Amino acid sequence: MPKVTFVFQDGNRMEIEAPVGLSLLEIAHKNKIDLEGACEGSLACSTCHLIVDPEDYERLAEPTEDEEDMLDLAFGLTHTSRLGCQIILTEELDGLTVSLPPATRNVMLG
Repeated sequence: MPKVTFVFQDGNRMEIEAPVGLSLLEIAHKNKIDLEGACEGSLACSTCHLIVDPEDYERLAEPTEDEEDMLDLAFGLTHTSRLGCQIILTEELDGLTVSLPPATRNVMLG
């Protein structure tokens, strides 16, 4: 099974083995990682915003226009920001490292 590493705001890391086909949002929830996902992965918010390690970013498929629109609402946006609900784990992504941003913005509550 491929592995993904989540880096928390305090610098601690958690490496997780996960089955192919799950989104990073699903993997986070299954492992009690505090990644909100207010829209439950329906691409209607930016609360599952993750920052992909720059060395891993090129391994990901290009974000869709819908994902880019939602990312525009994310707090602390970076050049390697993606939504966890849109990154589906594959064997090719083994070793992927992502960081949780310093905060999230839930526009669904507004």
